[in-house]
Amino acid sequence: MVVLSERAAVRRLHDRLGFGPRPGDLDRGFAETRDRLLGAGPDAGAAATPMPDLGPPPDKPGKNADQAAKQQTKKQVQAQATQAVGWWLDRMAAADVASVERLTWFWHGHFATSEQKVRSPRLMLAQNRTQRDHALGSFTDLARAMVVDPAMLLWLDGNSNKAGKPNENLAREFMELFTLGVGHYTEDDVREAARALTGWSAQRDADGARLVAKRHDDGVKQILGASSDFDAESFTDLVLGRPESAAFVAGRVWFRLVSSAPPPADVLNRLVAAYGSRRDIRALLRAVTDEPAFHDSATSLVKQPVEWLAGLLRALGVRPGKLDDKTRAQLLTGLRGMGQVPFQPPSVGGWAAGGAWLTTSAGVARLHLAQQVTAHADLGAVTKARDKVAAIGDLLGVDAWSDRTRAALAGVAGNVRQLSTVAACAPEYAVSG
Repeated sequence: MVVLSERAAVRRLHDRLGFGPRPGDLDRGFAETRDRLLGAGPDAGAAATPMPDLGPPPDKPGKNADQAAKQQTKKQVQAQATQAVGWWLDRMAAADVASVERLTWFWHGHFATSEQKVRSPRLMLAQNRTQRDHALGSFTDLARAMVVDPAMLLWLDGNSNKAGKPNENLAREFMELFTLGVGHYTEDDVREAARALTGWSAQRDADGARLVAKRHDDGVKQILGASSDFDAESFTDLVLGRPESAAFVAGRVWFRLVSSAPPPADVLNRLVAAYGSRRDIRALLRAVTDEPAFHDSATSLVKQPVEWLAGLLRALGVRPGKLDDKTRAQLLTGLRGMGQVPFQPPSVGGWAAGGAWLTTSAGVARLHLAQQVTAHADLGAVTKARDKVAAIGDLLGVDAWSDRTRAALAGVAGNVRQLSTVAACAPEYAVSG
């Protein structure tokens, strides 16, 4: 194992618990940086970027509406969805301490819900607010909120789940992908859990979800070896109380923030102990960053497109909210070309990880996106520097360039925007080392 230098470990903290360092962030030590990222203080940058009011939902076309009316409604929903994505990217760039946004992004991928089926940007933003409120808090509170979240209900057919005719979608995914993992429940558990979740209803033009008593199955259910009149909350508590749940959640955090290799048994035991009966996300993250593997140079991770873009925006001081509509649209087009747009995961399983983001087509989209960002960046410090290759490395928070990358950057150093574009696409920046 090659242990990272403290400066490199600080960079890793910013990469894994945030979206990468801003200029000056690497001057703090590891302990101070971790305390800052996992703290709970006010964030002026985030507070100055409040969630937008998208206005009322578009009128739903009537049964006899013509195609033009339907297209107009679709266009209005798409405009609201685009506004929501643009706002979140701006918030990621604006936050003084990016950890809350980074963990909100993590939970968005974990409880993956797509606007393409929900078709309500308002409800997607409401889910986003809930995930942000609990991002570093209690996983119990987060899971309880997600199982009856309106966007989640629409996404996983909760409206079709009623007494006498249960829909198993939400119950299955809640156990398999959100809380327990494959192999820790039976098909009987799924059927009985679906009964526990009956009766919840969500509407695209309403706020919140409601429990319709006459559609809820209030009979006794047998789930995971327990027998009771389970409802959504008691079912969630039952599942989270299983020992497999803590290990599953800790493992998912490890996979996304440390390494694609599962944590050894002793490491997992320490993480589960830190997570504890309170299911404390902040304590779990602190324990993760204490592990030797977090400080091992070999545990590198490829940045997801949104993480890469948010980090580049922060490093270069570019705010999407201050760009013109055309340029903001180009940012979204670039993300779409790379295969990842906020609020649009491809499935309930969320987005891929690792080398899946390093395809040739994604590389071309990354280059074009980097060009859009660097075109609006203040690169004066690089322009004035004698060693421009080193200067762009400092600006991006890259510890060192390989000989091959340095040679490539030196070849374009005469044009600082081109230099910055190439540097942003270099392996040393695209991968969190």
